[in-house]
Amino acid sequence: MAHFAKINTNNIVEKIIAIDNNDCCGGTFPDSEICGQNFIQSLGLDGTWKQTSYNNSFRKKYAGIGFSYDQNKDIFISPKPFDSWVFDNTEQDWVAPLPFPNDGNKYDWNENNQEWILLEDNL
Repeated sequence: MAHFAKINTNNIVEKIIAIDNNDCCGGTFPDSEICGQNFIQSLGLDGTWKQTSYNNSFRKKYAGIGFSYDQNKDIFISPKPFDSWVFDNTEQDWVAPLPFPNDGNKYDWNENNQEWILLEDNL
């Protein structure tokens, strides 16, 4: 299956659809995108459609509703998770003000205290 994201005029993902690989000429990205876009248009679906990778092999990550599409970087960007997080152009993703603890445990970000909180299921 090939997955396509409908992008509105503000470059926000509105919808995701899956189509058969045969309807994308059986090709691989980027050739499959043009063929898939033509197939989507033949179904009477209007708008701008960008192919997205379920396994993140292109365009950084799999698009989701509410994600934005950065045309210059040709990537999908998730919504900003917390006010304190900033977009890192090297990582091409949102990052917390403090690095994620790399100790194998599970953590959640606490926006009020601006810190990573160890989850109880680690204990």
